[in-house]
Amino acid sequence: MAKAAKPDDQIFTLRMARSAPDLWPMLEQLYGTHPSFAEFCTDLKAALAEGWRDRPADLKLLDLKRDLEPDWFQRADMAGYVFYIDRFAGNLRGVLDHLDYLEDLGITYVHFMPCLTPRPGDSDGGYSVMDYRNINPDYGTLDDFKAVSTALRQRGISLCIDLVLNHTAKEHAWAQAAAAGDKSAQDLYWMFDTPDQPNAYAKTLVEVFPDNAPGNFTHYPDFGKWVWTTFNEHQWDLNWSNPKVFLEITKIMLHLANTGVDVLRLDAVAFMWKRLGTRCQSEPEVHMLLQALRACCRIAAPAVIHLEEAIVSPQEMLPYLGRGKHDGREGNLAYHNSLMVQFFSAMATRDTRLMTHVLSAHFPDRLTNATYATYIRCHDDIGWAITDEDAAAVGLNGRAHRRFLSDFYEGGFPGSFAQGTPFQVNEATGDKRISGSFASLAGLEASDPHDREMAVQRILLGHALIAAFGGIPLIYMGDELAMLNDHSYRADPAHAHDSRWIHRPRMDWAQAADRHSGVSAASQCFLGTQTILARRRATPGLHGANPVQIVPIDNPTLFVVKRGAPTGPILCLFNFSQHWQHVAGGWLQAQGITHWHDALSDQIVTLHGDYLALPPYARVWLT
Repeated sequence: MAKAAKPDDQIFTLRMARSAPDLWPMLEQLYGTHPSFAEFCTDLKAALAEGWRDRPADLKLLDLKRDLEPDWFQRADMAGYVFYIDRFAGNLRGVLDHLDYLEDLGITYVHFMPCLTPRPGDSDGGYSVMDYRNINPDYGTLDDFKAVSTALRQRGISLCIDLVLNHTAKEHAWAQAAAAGDKSAQDLYWMFDTPDQPNAYAKTLVEVFPDNAPGNFTHYPDFGKWVWTTFNEHQWDLNWSNPKVFLEITKIMLHLANTGVDVLRLDAVAFMWKRLGTRCQSEPEVHMLLQALRACCRIAAPAVIHLEEAIVSPQEMLPYLGRGKHDGREGNLAYHNSLMVQFFSAMATRDTRLMTHVLSAHFPDRLTNATYATYIRCHDDIGWAITDEDAAAVGLNGRAHRRFLSDFYEGGFPGSFAQGTPFQVNEATGDKRISGSFASLAGLEASDPHDREMAVQRILLGHALIAAFGGIPLIYMGDELAMLNDHSYRADPAHAHDSRWIHRPRMDWAQAADRHSGVSAASQCFLGTQTILARRRATPGLHGANPVQIVPIDNPTLFVVKRGAPTGPILCLFNFSQHWQHVAGGWLQAQGITHWHDALSDQIVTLHGDYLALPPYARVWLT
């Protein structure tokens, strides 16, 4: 009599069958002609089975829960918080001491900025990883990490960490073996014996860090190779056309999933596939790879979802959320970089017409099995990703507008309220990216009390926007306390060359202790953000799967978003000016507003002479 299969094995078999159509056709297209393809498929099946076998019982239960609730990450109770572990709490054990703070703010998702073992010295903020299977020893051990992930899970907080896919540090074991002459290790990277091919590729490539790391290739005379280094000399690009890279990264991915990670932020994905004569960004094979990696997680760790980091144009970004033939099968989350850019553009001009045009013209009203990660600030600089075509559509000169925004947020433009600093100035194009904390860019460094109050209102306007827009709103550490620029980075040799450290301060726990007083700007921003997130949780219609419609309005200082909830529309209005504005009651009724209830303040709104009056930087969510 045949031995009955164990339930665990049966579940694995069912999930393998479910995701097989998303996995094997992609791998066949990518690697079908590779001489080791059959062996690779056998090894991948074994790796998936091992990943499932090693998965802890509580995570297998979470897998089942999320299979039954596949929209868990789209729900209105999701709110994120992003931080560097050392800047927030010193180390992993310190994070445990501040979980009450996260719960108080209303956080249900945390993103630990790069926490895997980086190379020593300059590590590109932790994105130059030399060991994917262990934690940065400055933060603690892998056991510490598992303890924190367990404690977060017990509080209903999901954990996101970074997995860099395009490159490893040159100190990684694979790279060290390659430098020592190991041919199989060299095949994991893009390496060349002469500069001929690098020179041919370079003709169409874009430099990512032209100031600090010009070029895309580095020559190493000690072992006689030219190595593809898109980002920095110490970051060696992986050769994803070699199936061995896919296999090894899948093993790493499942190892991290089994430590209790809920979301893998896949870094620098646009650059993964190389093709001569192109920018080597967002090639079709990138999406095949990402769909296949997603399928591997769905088989062996289905509680885990993927956030794909691709800061590209709107047209280029949408496929990362699975548009076209990958619809619903690729990433579950992608950063809405355009929302951040358009927020700051509208805040500087007090004019939302460009914002309305871009967000309505380039983005669908909903996504399949996916949503956005929305944010106003992040760990990175702000690049003014506004095309000449979009600018011209609303009567602007693209180059002039980008220059204006850089000057405005650097603080040099007459009448500017902002205090930022340049990052990566491109003299050839005139483009100048900007670093700065949200509070400093919003004008909180002003000395006049009225100007400071306006800055607080701008901060709350931004947080109300990302909370209502759809997806998971992400608060960057310190923005909820209106923390200002930190100029001390200039005294640190490891950071002085990179102005982005100006908006990566250490957490001010003294301000945090005073967060409920309501007296300081820090307290007002905390309480306001806390309320915004609480009201978001109380408004199920803000579910990420409900349609997002950008509504044109005659008043260019107002930005209007309609959320198509099944219970009736939610009309979200945002005043981007420092002056009172008025909206006709008849116009609001035409948009489906019948209850005159503001879900954000949880109050009934009163019309004055058939007009809704909106104070400076007002935000309302009308039902």
